[in-house]
Amino acid sequence: MRLSYTFDISTSAREDIFTSILINNGVTNDGGNLYLDAPINRLYEGILQFAGCAQKVCNMRYWSREAVRSAFYDDLADYIRADLINFKPVPNITPIEEYPLVMVDWGMTWNSRNLYLFGVRGNGKASSVALCLSELKKESLPFIGFVVHDNMEDLGKREQFYLTRNADKQYPDFDAFKGDIEQDIYRITGTQPTSSEMGRNGHLL
Repeated sequence: MRLSYTFDISTSAREDIFTSILINNGVTNDGGNLYLDAPINRLYEGILQFAGCAQKVCNMRYWSREAVRSAFYDDLADYIRADLINFKPVPNITPIEEYPLVMVDWGMTWNSRNLYLFGVRGNGKASSVALCLSELKKESLPFIGFVVHDNMEDLGKREQFYLTRNADKQYPDFDAFKGDIEQDIYRITGTQPTSSEMGRNGHLL
């Protein structure tokens, strides 16, 4: 079985999921070629075992469910560390010293502005982020609050309402975040990087 190039296993979290599927089914990956060694007297069992693994790999609904459940926050962290490095990202910061439970997923800075970024998957995280943003506002801290959703449509109306009320900018999914975050930071902070700070691809060096 040859893996299709349409499978997205480019991140470490998705690669871990893919590897665990192969290990649990006794299948080997040799440069994208999946195979299972089976003695002739157990050929029938080997075929069934391999078919079960192939079904899990090829069933995109299963793959998406497993990957999304495990990889959203890992993918977000990988992207921030790799592509937003010039905004000086720092994970798990506590802007209010006397309230250590009010924690920001990622603190960044640009043009002397504090940028607080949160990843949200599910109603529980949405509620805690809305509360955190509300507490930060009560302290009159100068910041811009960004929220990145795994899937905004999955949230309840109450959670969406309170996030919309407290966040300065929300992204309905991870792809929207990746496509817009840099330009949004420049626009909201009212500044642009200099030509010396930009690479050929238009991203910060």
